[in-house]
Amino acid sequence: MMRSVAVAHKFVKTIPEELEELTLYVSMDYATVVHMCCCGCRREVVTPLSPTDWTLIFHGVFISLSPSIGNWSFGCQSHYWISESKVRWATRWSRNSVDAGRTHDRRLKVGYYGESETDLRRTGDPVRKGTIRRIWKRIWDSWRS
Repeated sequence: MMRSVAVAHKFVKTIPEELEELTLYVSMDYATVVHMCCCGCRREVVTPLSPTDWTLIFHGVFISLSPSIGNWSFGCQSHYWISESKVRWATRWSRNSVDAGRTHDRRLKVGYYGESETDLRRTGDPVRKGTIRRIWKRIWDSWRS
């Protein structure tokens, strides 16, 4: 088990191209928190904020993200919580646990957005699609003005 480490946070309009280690970049405009994987592998971790994804709690000084962050598609397979601006390491999940977690996440989206699982697999995550539309709209609007 790795030791608990503190993370900093920065509220930003857009996510910078170069990320600092152990820094959470919070974009409320895009409802997203981005950071480099806390294990040190330097992979970018994107946690969308939505009713079916992650929840951000800002305590005035500390930041917490819920649920845990499981980087199952990364080589490091790291799994941790960010709670009160500290990384708290969690146990690694088995392949069956990862698959069950992904199924649970899909079902949450189906229940919240009212789409069938088949529709979600075909069209993708409606939150991300909406976010992409909002990003392009803002780019278009700023270009026009």
